[in-house]
Amino acid sequence: MSDLMKKTLGLFALSALLISPLVAASDANSTSVVTTATATAQGVAWKDVPTQIISVGGVDFAYRELGQQNGGTPVVFLAHLAAVLDNWDPRIIDGIAAKYHVITFDNRGIGASTGKPANTIEQMADDAITFIKAKGFTQVDLFGFSMGGMVAQEIVLKEPQLVRRMVLTGTGPRGGKHISAPWLTFYDMMRGFFTGQDAKQFLFFTRTPNGIEAGKAFLARLKERTENRDKEIAVSAFLEQLSALSAWEAEPPADLSVVTQPVLIANGDNDRMVTSENSPDMAKRFPNSQLIIYPDAGHGGIFQFHTEFVTSALEFLGCSTQ
Repeated sequence: MSDLMKKTLGLFALSALLISPLVAASDANSTSVVTTATATAQGVAWKDVPTQIISVGGVDFAYRELGQQNGGTPVVFLAHLAAVLDNWDPRIIDGIAAKYHVITFDNRGIGASTGKPANTIEQMADDAITFIKAKGFTQVDLFGFSMGGMVAQEIVLKEPQLVRRMVLTGTGPRGGKHISAPWLTFYDMMRGFFTGQDAKQFLFFTRTPNGIEAGKAFLARLKERTENRDKEIAVSAFLEQLSALSAWEAEPPADLSVVTQPVLIANGDNDRMVTSENSPDMAKRFPNSQLIIYPDAGHGGIFQFHTEFVTSALEFLGCSTQ
């Protein structure tokens, strides 16, 4: 396939992905930048947290944080393919921020962050490390969903002293089976486009009654933030991320036996994007892991079972929900 055809297909697919999720937001590309002090005072819920900017190495990283008053080890969230700040489930962010200091950020060249987008998982890990250190953190917990879970694995291999614990969801190991499925992604984006639905309804959830209803509820939660929303991902950046996923699948497996940190792995039992078999495989590779598989759930299993997942995540991170 020619580069022109790939770009054309990517443009159509990304348009289908983005056309329906946030049409209710009148200022969907308006990003508010405030000081840390203001954010701390205003940030009472995820839907209201202001966007901030931190500049390092010539890149302006857009980020949001919540739960600073909790202290302890910060939890850094690492996003999925095509995601910007507004793609995180508010129930999961608010739930974990009730006990922990939570930080999310846009990868370089994604959303409101500046710079050239990374085209390898390793580069994304380097950027995440740069962001974490720029925030002044000496140790963090990592929460990675899908592509973000791959980035988390690279971070802990590159700088293990930086990581206390990891939560890996909807993801798989380097060189795993069916890690990258660009045609499936395009297909589901087009299904969404032609049926007038958000593509994540197909990509993240099963087509059972439970999955369909969970998808609708998740997509409604993503619309709760109505002001100062993040910028959408550019087509060129989306294609770079697809390239990174394809390369990750083709690379030789990493030796995860060297990772001594505790790892919580969670997924649905019917993940089509990063097939569910990768989760138990990955759990076996880590010497200190826990595995949760949600029934009748797909790639977005943690969003479908967000209440149960938050409880499990808080217990894993060291907090009691009682």
